[in-house]
Amino acid sequence: MNSQTLNDIYKYCESLSAYKRRETVEVKIGDIPMGSMHPIRVQSMTTVDTMDTIGSVEQTIRMVEAGCEYVRITAPSIKEAKNLENIKQELRKRGYTVPLIADIHFTPNAAEMAARIIEKVRVNPGNYADKKRFEHIEYTDSTYNEELDRIRERFTPLVELCKEYGTAMRIGTNHGSLSDRIMSRYGDTPLGMVESALEFLRICEDLNYYNIAISMKSSNPQVMVQAYRLLVNKLDEEGLKPYPLHLGVTEAGDGEDGRIKSAVGIGTLLEDGLGDTVRVSLTEEPEAEAPVAASLINRYTHRAEKAKTILPLTKAPKNPFDYEKRESTEVQNIGGTNVPRVVADLSHLAEIDVKDLKSVGQFYLPELDKWSMNDQGCDFIYTGKNKLGFMLPNGVKEIVDADIWQSVDDQANILPLFTAAELADVNHGICLAHPNLNFVLIKASELNGEILAQVKELQNAVIVLETDNEHAMPEMRRAFYELYHNNISIPVIIRRAFDNVSDDEFQLYAATDAGALFVDGFGDGVMLRYASDADKETLLNQVKISNSTAFGILQATRTRMTKTEYISCPSCGRTLFDLQETTAMIRKRTDHLKGVKIGIMGCIVNGPGEMADADYGYVGSGKGKITLYRSKEVVKRNVPSVNAVDELIELIKEDGNWIDV
Repeated sequence: MNSQTLNDIYKYCESLSAYKRRETVEVKIGDIPMGSMHPIRVQSMTTVDTMDTIGSVEQTIRMVEAGCEYVRITAPSIKEAKNLENIKQELRKRGYTVPLIADIHFTPNAAEMAARIIEKVRVNPGNYADKKRFEHIEYTDSTYNEELDRIRERFTPLVELCKEYGTAMRIGTNHGSLSDRIMSRYGDTPLGMVESALEFLRICEDLNYYNIAISMKSSNPQVMVQAYRLLVNKLDEEGLKPYPLHLGVTEAGDGEDGRIKSAVGIGTLLEDGLGDTVRVSLTEEPEAEAPVAASLINRYTHRAEKAKTILPLTKAPKNPFDYEKRESTEVQNIGGTNVPRVVADLSHLAEIDVKDLKSVGQFYLPELDKWSMNDQGCDFIYTGKNKLGFMLPNGVKEIVDADIWQSVDDQANILPLFTAAELADVNHGICLAHPNLNFVLIKASELNGEILAQVKELQNAVIVLETDNEHAMPEMRRAFYELYHNNISIPVIIRRAFDNVSDDEFQLYAATDAGALFVDGFGDGVMLRYASDADKETLLNQVKISNSTAFGILQATRTRMTKTEYISCPSCGRTLFDLQETTAMIRKRTDHLKGVKIGIMGCIVNGPGEMADADYGYVGSGKGKITLYRSKEVVKRNVPSVNAVDELIELIKEDGNWIDV
């Protein structure tokens, strides 16, 4: 796109350089208000049947003690909505005043009941007054406005009740449950997600009701990020109030994958100052979600004070609401149309043995005198000043510091890494450079006019971009913008190192800083590392986590698929089977199907929609009954759950997507 001033398109973010949280109105939710003048809040959702009062209360208490400030409970019908009063009373009796949120789908009467009882009601505009049958409907402006009048009539009683009882509301759009009406007019797009919420929000403002938060959730972090950004821009353009944002990636999954995927989506928005409450949706017990959300949030408590100054930008080279990969020149197997490459950083190991490379997916088999590689086998290994004493498998190259490279015997198969200070010598031919592939380490803060001029002259080179700024992602993003402005198409490897962090923090922070760049189309590779001193066993474990995290980030950003992807919801009181156990069972039997996407949904609420880009779907449709999907298409209904995984595998085999282990 043509460069535009930042004010033209970046209304969602006050500054792309300095950290500043977006200013919002205050929303009153019981005794814990939300908005920019308050801390970013942590919340989660119960998984116990809402009619199980004591079970719901005890799970809520565990969630509160784990750090939840709001607790959401599903109310699929009016009987569950009524039972919220019993749950609330029992909690108050036990001394817990945590605000409760009713989660509503399809049932306005349940929402109206809940609004009289608890502190907040979440409604999904995709199914509150609409239905989803995956039908395309042709509307004229007149017939579409008639539909809006129908929605106003259906929705107004809830708004009036919320005003009367002082109840807050979240208008929560889900990518997976956009109505046929919205899909027919706007398509399966971030704009459709935004418009779905704005239709309800305009009604609220017409009725002078403003105690509202908004969310734009998707199981695809890229879609989620674009929708939130566009929402904030649209609020500003229409002169609507700046409402607080509830951030979350739906159906993120479990374990490492769920955490990385959540961090990519949520962290990208937090970096730009967006977000007032966070829910991390994991297919685990709900009390496991709060610490993850807190880890993401806590990075921003002192971000503004700790960040180094980043030069401001006046022009924007790309549209933040549409994905567009930065075009780069192909250098060997990096850049161009190649998938992003993973560089394993082993430079902090004093000694490296053949067996140590199993931490980066490369396995030496001494009996056969051969190498083997798993699905997370790295593409390059950076050893710094510690050159390996053995040959690497075909296709994997070693990178060493340029001063070491000058004296190695095998300069054809070992690659040099130059510093920015050595660039001038490379350009003037003083330093010998590799004829095919050279790496140049540049700090984002050093990418000034002189360095840019030198970089522009480089041939057969790849930039390794790093930063030591606390506000890391925006500084690196700015460096990419400079490359755009100067028409420099050299491939870029994103490098991040972290001091004194736990394993969990490392995954979340790396997924935020690097993942946010990949979500916006930046980066031709990734290189991660813990910057810490430890014994070799600990260091090798850190290398393994770094390598796994790098592949996880590329998987979450849909830029390189190296493993089976599971789009699984976090379970709730609507779930019709043991979601954690079933997910584990399906994963055990299918996790060798690399690149295949399988949706595992506890009920029909968001199932078919959130699985829209999944290859196969496994959805609860009744007690002990499963419906199987191929993409959006129902293939088999009411399959007994005892046979459903076998039937799923048969379906995959029918399509020729099955491979034997």
